[in-house]
Amino acid sequence: MAESSKKILIIEDEKPLARALELKLVHEGFDVTNVGNGEIALPLIEEKDFFLIVCDLVMPKVDGFQVLEFIKEKGIKTPVLILTNLGQAEDEKRVRALGALDFFIKSNTPLSKIVEYIKTNI
Repeated sequence: MAESSKKILIIEDEKPLARALELKLVHEGFDVTNVGNGEIALPLIEEKDFFLIVCDLVMPKVDGFQVLEFIKEKGIKTPVLILTNLGQAEDEKRVRALGALDFFIKSNTPLSKIVEYIKTNI
């Protein structure tokens, strides 16, 4: 796998969670960029070629739904994993309709499971 294909963008406003996920992914050899909201992420998504985006839904300024809409509108093909506290079926249906690859509920999913999912499925 080429180095550029291992870049992951984490868009998460819960700093401890984002940092913990970043550390686990870096330990597995990924190059991680970590930002606190979608507003910061949008120009990065447009300018850089990421292997994967891990995105929260509920964030200040630009939320995860808006990030997914932006990605779809721009025709960007980077896979997106949603990591959220929203557990309603409607939320999952909406993000999948917007092109999200998968949907994880933070309280039900250990970070190690997300890292393993990334390593084996993407």
